[in-house]
Amino acid sequence: MIDCLRLLRNVGVFDSATAATIRLRRYTLIFAENGRGKTTLSAILRSLATGDPFPIAERRRLGTANPPHAVLECSGGPPDAIFQHTNWNRTLSGISIFDDRFVDENVHSGLAVDPEHRQNLHELILGAQGVALNKELQDAVEQITRDNTNIQNTGQAIPAAERHGLSLDEFCSLQAVAGLDQAVGSAEQSLRSARQATAIQRTNLFTEVELPPIDSSAINAILSRDLAALDAGAIERVHQHCRALGEHGEEWISTGMQILSGAEKNADCPFCEQPLSGSPRIDDYRAYFSEEYANLRQSVLEAISSVERENSGVSLAAFERAVTAARDTNIFWGEFTPLEPIAINAAQITEHRIAARDALLHALGAKRMAPLEQRTLSAAELGSIESFNAHAAEIVQLNRRFVAANLAIQEVKRTAATANIQVIENELNRLRAARARYLPPTAGLCEAYLLAKAAKTLTEQRRERAKEALRQYRTAVFPQYQKSVNDYLALFNTGFRIGQVTPRDTVGGPTCTYNVVIDNATVPVTGGTSQVGEPSFRSTLSSGDRNTLALAFFFASIDHDQQLANKIVVIDDPASSLDDHRSLATVQHARRLGERVDQLIVLSHNKAFLCDLYSGIDQTLCTAISIVRGQSGSALAVWDINSDRVSEHDIRHELLLQYLRNGPVNLNNREVASSIRPHLEAFLRVSCPDTFRPGSQLGPFRGLCEQRVGQPNQILSRHYIDELRDLTEYGNRYHHLGTNKAWATEAINDAQLRGYIDRLMAFMSR
Repeated sequence: MIDCLRLLRNVGVFDSATAATIRLRRYTLIFAENGRGKTTLSAILRSLATGDPFPIAERRRLGTANPPHAVLECSGGPPDAIFQHTNWNRTLSGISIFDDRFVDENVHSGLAVDPEHRQNLHELILGAQGVALNKELQDAVEQITRDNTNIQNTGQAIPAAERHGLSLDEFCSLQAVAGLDQAVGSAEQSLRSARQATAIQRTNLFTEVELPPIDSSAINAILSRDLAALDAGAIERVHQHCRALGEHGEEWISTGMQILSGAEKNADCPFCEQPLSGSPRIDDYRAYFSEEYANLRQSVLEAISSVERENSGVSLAAFERAVTAARDTNIFWGEFTPLEPIAINAAQITEHRIAARDALLHALGAKRMAPLEQRTLSAAELGSIESFNAHAAEIVQLNRRFVAANLAIQEVKRTAATANIQVIENELNRLRAARARYLPPTAGLCEAYLLAKAAKTLTEQRRERAKEALRQYRTAVFPQYQKSVNDYLALFNTGFRIGQVTPRDTVGGPTCTYNVVIDNATVPVTGGTSQVGEPSFRSTLSSGDRNTLALAFFFASIDHDQQLANKIVVIDDPASSLDDHRSLATVQHARRLGERVDQLIVLSHNKAFLCDLYSGIDQTLCTAISIVRGQSGSALAVWDINSDRVSEHDIRHELLLQYLRNGPVNLNNREVASSIRPHLEAFLRVSCPDTFRPGSQLGPFRGLCEQRVGQPNQILSRHYIDELRDLTEYGNRYHHLGTNKAWATEAINDAQLRGYIDRLMAFMSR
């Protein structure tokens, strides 16, 4: 239990706050307006539970040179738990906190449920026993990682040259064979006689170099296209307006016309909401930005995409690699058949290719900005294209040379194929490896490698046992947790439930999946972006629903905690985004939860919520604190919660009774008189809820009572109707809703006022 907040210094909004005289009890209710320090206090308690200094360090008070300092009197002491010099002297485990960070880490961030949320939720569902099982599994997994490292290290210690191309497992498994030296010498002699043939068989033929030419006539055909059926005057008017709008004017108007095309023909402008029916330009726009216009623009965009794709950085790099590979191939095969050198300047060709690409993109880009302006490639642009096409022609000739050269190379390969070089090499490598395997120190290194492999096998068996134990535990726990969450969602009357809460093992670690079921329709909960028009977590759950879901997850995890009786549960603003019903359900469950845990600490900016919670618990076990504005930062003070529990009706009732008992001494008799009518109305709303609803007036209500006198559905008897009329008439004299315009200055007779108060009390006690 946390017994006292002795000191909160230089953290968040707390400059040097202390509540050394305030003893915290089983129920601790903390009220604070937003921005006063509730979140900071939750962060301090989280840091105390985990020992992580970051929640406090990141809230170091702005403008102070001194580090955060906190002193809390709590279980496990003495000494007190002290945070100083970025560390706690001790921690207090067993604190569970529901706040924005809990939601952000375990349920969702904003509108998204990411993989990290599902991984954290997996641990939340497991609880302490499951986490222990999961830790055993993770320990085995980590040990396998260490075993793999050991296997890798022992394997790397075995020289690769000793293995002669065999894998580590093949090498270490070799058996000792007699007469190895003689067998190795014989195989080496056979390999030396066929060495050149092996190189010939392994070397590839020439591969064609790709460099497609540019069809300038096809580009000109696109640049010169327009809309033949469009009136020249309409074109000129649109062009003038587009030029006035700037470089991207035409594209902007085109986008606007696409928006307008989905509306009715004579719809208002989507930008300024002015009628378009009288616009002198809208018909020109409809003709100009037609389907044919869209097709023309699409042709331009496709041409741009084609140019960018065929001349991308990947294509340029692939061309230069192909030229380099061709040169290497030419050098090798030049030793076996006559070949001309390759005199291709790949860098120069790439430079001309980029220039031609940029010229095409410039021309097509201008066409894209004004699709109906007829254009042709300029002389400079054509020059760049022709320079590149000249290189493309050179490549065509080079590829023809490759075809002829490959015929000659294939003949060379056929001639060299008489010896089976691969078989000879494989046998020689095996013999050399077998000789090296049992020589010191290689023999000892192989034994170490085999022992490391055997150790990993044992660890893998342990991992499988731990995995099965965790699987069985999760099979039992996850359905129970799902039921608990859904019980809370039903308690909160959410209208949805969760389904298929199942564990999963992924590369990133164990996680869980679930979905939301609304009206028997399943909504997937994923981290990705949903399909347009498809229901998703972000679109089907309101902010209140998402907060309620998080609260249900939290309460369910608390219920399944085997150490619940020793827990300190901290709940920060649970009523945020909740409606009245859910807020009441939260209050009721929090009361029950407080009876089952060691301590319940609830922080809220909602006084009514805390007052409701307070009214249903053993108040001798409760401490109420308020975080208030001090001279420097926030301060901690005792909160007189009872004074905030009193309603206006209670205040008026006490005022009227005091007047009856003591008379006008120390009382404002006008305030007393003006309280009669609202007090009467408040009483009738409670005593006659079906007929005197909020917003009803006393006059119409009295008329309804008159109509029902003597009927089975009678509301008031004749006597009480008459009494209601008299009380209303008197009360209206001193109330702004009455018929007396001079109500604020109406004279008050003490005897008369006392008499009507007596009659009001009698009416209310009927």
